[in-house]
Amino acid sequence: MRAEHHDVIVVGAGISGIGAAYHLKKFCPDRTFTILEGRGDIGGTWDLFRYPGIRSDSDMHTLGYSFKPWTAEKSIADGPSIMAYLRETVAEYDIEPTIRFHHKVVRAEWDSTSATWTVHALINESEVVVLTCNFLFMCSGYYSYRGGYDPEFPGRESFNGDIIHPQQWPEDLAYSGKRVVVIGSGATAVTIVPAIAGAAEHVTMLQRSPTWMVARPDVDPVAAKIKRFLPQRLAHPLIRAKNTFFQQFFYKKTRTDPETVKGKLLQGVRALVGPDVDVEKHFTPTYNPWDQRLCLVPNGDLFAAVRSGSASVVTDSIESFTENGISLTSGEHLDADIIVTATGLELVTLGDMDFVVDGATVDFADTFTYRGVAYSDVPNLVSTFGYINASWTLRADLTSAYVCRLLNHMKKTGTDQATPRLRADEVNMSRRPWIDDFSSGYMQRMMPMLPKQGDREPWTNPQRLAPDKKALLKTSVDDGVMTFTTSQTAPSTNRYATN
Repeated sequence: MRAEHHDVIVVGAGISGIGAAYHLKKFCPDRTFTILEGRGDIGGTWDLFRYPGIRSDSDMHTLGYSFKPWTAEKSIADGPSIMAYLRETVAEYDIEPTIRFHHKVVRAEWDSTSATWTVHALINESEVVVLTCNFLFMCSGYYSYRGGYDPEFPGRESFNGDIIHPQQWPEDLAYSGKRVVVIGSGATAVTIVPAIAGAAEHVTMLQRSPTWMVARPDVDPVAAKIKRFLPQRLAHPLIRAKNTFFQQFFYKKTRTDPETVKGKLLQGVRALVGPDVDVEKHFTPTYNPWDQRLCLVPNGDLFAAVRSGSASVVTDSIESFTENGISLTSGEHLDADIIVTATGLELVTLGDMDFVVDGATVDFADTFTYRGVAYSDVPNLVSTFGYINASWTLRADLTSAYVCRLLNHMKKTGTDQATPRLRADEVNMSRRPWIDDFSSGYMQRMMPMLPKQGDREPWTNPQRLAPDKKALLKTSVDDGVMTFTTSQTAPSTNRYATN
């Protein structure tokens, strides 16, 4: 039986995949496509995570789509509001008929003679279905849905209470009146602590080292004024441009004048957390702002919880779990009924799939990234990897637009294969990490799995909006590096060909 064929297969129906579908429908209306989604609903991150307080850590005017205005009052939104926005987008642009739920893609095999990807998916984790496509667009994010990063703490088995990872938060977890210790100081911990502090007897945020934090109102007063005086079609791009400008300005300031930024951030923390908290110990990291992701604190809620006494911060290392809490290396003991291990994500490359090109397995760590979206010697494959120093969707939108430009160029030129190829003088260029100025633990754990940057364009991943706009929206797709061929004229062998 012949496999079902589409021009494009999109993997993932989260915020990136939904945006990809919009772009394909609008800018490549003659191309057939389907979205394969492993879960039973849209949303990706926003469907998976159900822990208390789940929210965006970027403003929704930029985390939302360029083509779909965010109209809610709060620009820092909770998970249910974001899911409602995504459902509205799917309905408005008639995207749901293109989605195949419970289709977890596990393998993709490229054949140069037919210019075809053969895609293997598990339906409901059991039945295997095979589809084919000419172009594969990965929108699957960068972390495993099976479980989060959960270190093996000594004595873990001796603890008598509940140990919860936020990625598997039980809906019926009863934390009211309980002593809760949240291990971690990243965005998840910073969200959970104030969300449960009012109901729990006490919440302790236990961190090995501090994280840079900044308080912002969840309602953007400038955006509210713009919405009041301008129609939506003008207000949305203006607010989006304003917020994007300030994101980029602030990030640049952290690179050029980190000491000034540190001073401003600490000044804000001191004003909100009160005089009884050791800001130097608990809120002053040893690294510069944006060397790791900056944690957003909406309305200063974490600082208010600490100031009120319903929550506290402890900076120390874990000696071991005990029957009734955690013993620290300082000798202190934290009593706990519930321990939340907000210790990060388990990261994967391109959906944790197997990729094969002309019979040989692809090791993406051995490839060079092409403009941060494609991979050397891997044909007809683009993946979305958003910004880590700004809103993810800003880059997802650019990537989808680039894919449409690429597909339309292939149609115009009668080609069916687009492959980034190293030129002769680039084969031995130096290899740099996928991202070379970001030291967060989760990214460092992932770095060995990721493709490398070169020392020149287009083999770079700048993670900056301005150069990405130029590269993905304005630079010719036929740049001498992206090589266009047809299945009749394509090389019979490449670096992945079977020996």
